[in-house]
Amino acid sequence: MIVPKKKPKFKPAFLGFTYTAEIWNSRACMIGLIGSFIVELILNKGILQLIGVDVGKGLDLPL
Repeated sequence: MIVPKKKPKFKPAFLGFTYTAEIWNSRACMIGLIGSFIVELILNKGILQLIGVDVGKGLDLPL
């Protein structure tokens, strides 16, 4: 591993967008996505069907 001679200067956080916060957001997203896949596998229905949204009919807009 190469150790840098100088420590890099980072800009201050902008509206809460810090490096650590973005890592935790992406981890939470991955857990939620995998969880939704597991629910779909167990119940054999999509997430939208579980909350009562009809699927498979398109937008069903009268034109």
